[in-house]
Amino acid sequence: MKILFTASECFPFIKTGGLADVVGSLPKELVSQGAEVRVMLPKYRQIEDYWIMRMEHICHFNMQFGSYSVFCGVDSIVQEGVRFYFIDNLAMFGGDKVYTGDEEEGFRFAFFCRAVLESFKHLDYYPDVIHCNDWQTGLIPVLLNDQYRQLEEYSHIRTVFTIHNLKFQGLFDWTRINSVLGLNEGYFSPNNLEFYGLLSFMKAGLVFSNRITTVSPTYAEEIRTGYFGERLDGLLRARQNVLTGILNGIDVISFDPNTDIQIPYHYNAEDLSGKKLCKAALQEELGLEKRDVPLIGLVSRLTSQKGLDLITCVLNDIMRMDVQMIIVGTGDPYFENAFRDAQYRFPGRFVTCLRHDENMARKTYAACDMYLMPSQFEPCGLSQMIAMRYGTIPIVRETGGLRDSVLPYNWYTDDGNGFSFHDYNAHDMLHVMEHAVGYWYDYRDVWARLVKRAMKTDFSWAVSARKYMELYRNLLGIPEPAPKPVRRRIAKPAAPKAATGAPAAKPAAAKKPASKKKSE
Repeated sequence: MKILFTASECFPFIKTGGLADVVGSLPKELVSQGAEVRVMLPKYRQIEDYWIMRMEHICHFNMQFGSYSVFCGVDSIVQEGVRFYFIDNLAMFGGDKVYTGDEEEGFRFAFFCRAVLESFKHLDYYPDVIHCNDWQTGLIPVLLNDQYRQLEEYSHIRTVFTIHNLKFQGLFDWTRINSVLGLNEGYFSPNNLEFYGLLSFMKAGLVFSNRITTVSPTYAEEIRTGYFGERLDGLLRARQNVLTGILNGIDVISFDPNTDIQIPYHYNAEDLSGKKLCKAALQEELGLEKRDVPLIGLVSRLTSQKGLDLITCVLNDIMRMDVQMIIVGTGDPYFENAFRDAQYRFPGRFVTCLRHDENMARKTYAACDMYLMPSQFEPCGLSQMIAMRYGTIPIVRETGGLRDSVLPYNWYTDDGNGFSFHDYNAHDMLHVMEHAVGYWYDYRDVWARLVKRAMKTDFSWAVSARKYMELYRNLLGIPEPAPKPVRRRIAKPAAPKAATGAPAAKPAAAKKPASKKKSE
């Protein structure tokens, strides 16, 4: 199977959020499971020179974009068995920001969607499946169906559209965007691309893709309800027969406390001594009191979606417990100022690092005892998985991927890998935090088992990739591969025993029996 991933970002080339981690990790695992996978991205100015210098120019061409003939270049690089293509146009992707949030952003990603499809002719590459990711790629399925499907080389191509966050939908003025796309005016209707008077890139992907996926089973259920559906729940209910939730994974090689070069001391589930040293080192670096108390961390965009209003509501109550807290991230000025104030009011116990710092994030995952993630909604979430990989116990709200990945601890069965609460309520969160802190202080043996169990939870991409492979096969009508035949060894016949009182006779040489194959 030839699979092409299209996305607006991908680690390690360009990253602003979790989408980049998914697009950087999943294709590699699909390759290991037998697919031919390529990835196509915009060539942003923000991509580091280290990668730019290693790219190879593949081709360039002029593309019709409305009434203009626009230059489009394609550069490429191969990483870990995956070929990455970069769509190059300085006017479109040479700005100061990856995402601008203005009307021009619609033109930039309309250009990208058109360029993806147009590039196939010049690369002499026609995938079996185009796997689109989030609203920035949502126009690819509709353009494919409307303007390319009649071409023989494109006729077999199928599309998969993954929702990473339904809240961000790519809403723009239809007349302006369609002036460069040339779609039939009939597409601007409630049954197609129109969304309350605007063109919706997200809705285009949902309506015209052959399959829809999202990043956790629970989120796939939630977005079909009015509360989580962002006014698209009716459409998602109508297409629920092609909607699948597949939980994301993490790169377990990169996120490994036994080898991670960004943390000061290494450790594993069998020897946690390095984790204590990481905690002491971070306390010293950030000016926290050097005491053995629960250290609670949070690495996040500072927005209301992440449940930070719950934290600010009961922050004084949290700090009445004998704990320390560290917040890493940037975002809404309201939350930034609230956490600055907390650092001033609780010196030596509360620290805020208001910057996007991957190195500090890794140190926080490794050093903390607990990881707080009380999200209002969370399509999947990777932070709780990374935290558990580093032996840091998550405290989460039961929503989306948090519900699918964190099993609350049960005293009676000694099961679970974290703590959780259901209702979006600050005091419910506080109660569960007090519960977790009590276990840390009073039941160290229970806590040690909890840490080891969390570290051994399998969040690798292998399981998720198998589900995607099954989805692609079903979409293309490809049967499951036959299991490999198993070789069964046949024991050599034993030598006959000699009669009593007589020497044993040497058996005659026998031919070694041929190995037999037996299908499972």
